[in-house]
Amino acid sequence: MKVFLDDERATPDGWTRVYWPNEAIRLLETGAVDEMSLDHDLGDGARGTGYDVVLWIEEEAVALRGFTPPRIGVHSANPSARDKMLAGIRAIERLLAKQNRNPDGRPVDA
Repeated sequence: MKVFLDDERATPDGWTRVYWPNEAIRLLETGAVDEMSLDHDLGDGARGTGYDVVLWIEEEAVALRGFTPPRIGVHSANPSARDKMLAGIRAIERLLAKQNRNPDGRPVDA
């Protein structure tokens, strides 16, 4: 499944649209997500941002559960938020390397 987190843009063909971080996280928890594209600014800061999804993947899923993350892209038009989200994705990749895993979850030796 491909998940598109955004509050305004049209959903690309073949993607499942979600509007809020908790919806994206709920789908991630199913293990069925193989790719995500995240926006940062979602119209209601109280409900979270795309960066909250990146943090959840890094902290809750990869670090604590050994979760294998999907491919993650960022389509945010907010330059500073985009940079922060990409830094978070790089942190996930470093964490996977530290765990001796490739981004697809396979051991580095495989």
